[in-house]
Formats: sequence, C-alpha cells, structure tokens
Amino acid sequence: MTSKLALTEENVKRIKNIEDCFGSSGQKLYKSGRALVGEGVLTKICRKKPKPRQFFLFDDILVYGNILLSKKKYNKQHLLPLEEVKIVSLDDDSNFRNGWQIVSPSKSFAVYAATPTEKAEWMAHIKKCIEQLLEKTGKKPSGDEAAVWVPDQIAPFCMLCKKTKFSAIIRKHHCRRCGLVVCNSCSSKKFLIPHISAKPVRVCDQCFTKMSSGQVKPDDPVVNDANNMTHKVETGSFNSITRKESEKLAESGSSADESEEDDTKRYDDNSKKIEDDIKSEEIQPTFYKINNEVVETGNRPLSVNGLTKDSLQSNPLTII
Repeated sequence: MTSKLALTEENVKRIKNIEDCFGSSGQKLYKSGRALVGEGVLTKICRKKPKPRQFFLFDDILVYGNILLSKKKYNKQHLLPLEEVKIVSLDDDSNFRNGWQIVSPSKSFAVYAATPTEKAEWMAHIKKCIEQLLEKTGKKPSGDEAAVWVPDQIAPFCMLCKKTKFSAIIRKHHCRRCGLVVCNSCSSKKFLIPHISAKPVRVCDQCFTKMSSGQVKPDDPVVNDANNMTHKVETGSFNSITRKESEKLAESGSSADESEEDDTKRYDDNSKKIEDDIKSEEIQPTFYKINNEVVETGNRPLSVNGLTKDSLQSNPLTII
C-alpha cells in the first residue's frame, strides 16, 4: 500500500531530492503521507515537436518538468492532481508507438514510452493510484477535460478557414477549447473557460460562436478530431523516440519549454550524435514499493536521484 511506502525513510529522501533538483523553480512536494510511486523519462508531444520530460508519479499527483541535467536539475515544473486525471491509450502508427493521453481539466497532452512494457507499467501504476485516491477521498472523476492541442507540424494552413498559410511572419495559435491550430484572424476573441483558466482565454471563432450563443457550454466535451491528431506528427525520419535518445537530448540540454522557440539546429545536431552513441547506458523508469525495494522494467538495479543502487533492491513488477 502507498500509505506504508509514504512512511519509509527512503521515500522521504527521494522526494526531498526531487525538490532539490527543481530548486526554487518548483513547488514543495513533500508532505506527510505522500508517497513517490515511480519516476522516469517520457517523450511528451509538445506544440513544436516531441521532447523528453522527466515524470514523477506520486500517489496523489503527477509531476513533470524539463530536464536540464539528467537526475540532477529540472525546471518548468508542472503538477496535475491525480483525482482530476484520466488516461487514454493511443494506437501505434508509423510515426509513434507506445503512447497514451494524459487528460485533465487544466492541461491535456500525449506521451510516449520507449517500449510497450514501459507503457503498460506506467498506465497500470497511474490507473491504480487514481483508483486508490478516489476510493480514499470518496470523490468522483472530474468530467472537465482540456483539449489536447494539435501539434504545429500537422497544420501548414489554418485549420478553420483553411486559407491562411503559416510562415515565420504569420504565426500559429491554438484554440483553448478545441485544440485546433488557427490563424490570428480566426482566433481574435477570448472566452472564459473556468476549468482551464480564471481569465478569458483565446478561442477560435467557431468555438466562440457556439459558446456565446449557448449552443455548447465551456465545459462540454469537444467533438472533433483534434484529440486524435497528437500522434500523427509528420517528422521525416523521426520515429517513436527511444529512451536512449530521450536521455541524450536531456543531457545535452535541448528540452526547452513549450512556450519557448525551438533551437532546431541544436536539436538536429543532437539527433545525429545519438545515432553514434551506442555505448550510452539506457535509463529505465523505476517504480517503488515498501521495504526500500524498487520495481523496474528491466532486470538491473540503477541509481535513482542520488540514492546508490546498493541501497535499492530489484524486484518483479508489483502494483502497490
């Protein structure tokens, strides 16, 4: 049970170390009774391109951030209460494999694991934590869902008027309600969507008309193909990023936040280096249980956030 895990000394050390890795840029994560269930690198589909992100699964929250230096320094911390989260498996395609959507009222996105086994284990642990939390609190799953944004690469033209062609001068915008990529002319209005923001947010003309006329409510489910497009990114030779690639990109510092402009040349240069980096050790996600034991997707122990591998024991997968 996670309640027993939360009482262990190793659990406290792990959480405190994560706080140190985020530094002043992150919130305090330790509190009495909170357990760190697992951690690892996943590829997150951002609006510009796929990027490696460090994820931490607690028994009540999901935390992720940019990787500045693997296992040592993170920033841009994001926190999602698990009682508001649901996960949806994504089918594999020619570009991306082993993915699922993380859906919540404030933010929704797709992530990808390096292997089918890792995907299954991540999803199983997240689902178990959500079930245990809802049972413990007596709350019901949230019905509000933020739209998963369509990646920029999918839309060379405005997805609403289908006329405006985007360029370095004509920038892309996202409707906060439906997630479509639209031009400025088709998204000049704002509307209050309480579960996303306390302030009015940019929406496309189509969503604005529907909400302002009362045809739909801001919290009504969005019915379009936006949430099915997150894994259809056209990325040339890029194919479902591997764990080794994620770690290499992370160590090189090429994981800017979604809101920042990408350094395309640096990303491409690092991708070329990855192909030659056959000696790099693969880092696998880790899931914890009580008695200072650790559950891993592989068959070898590893150092986790400053804890030596001698202080951790490897065990078969156990859902706590």
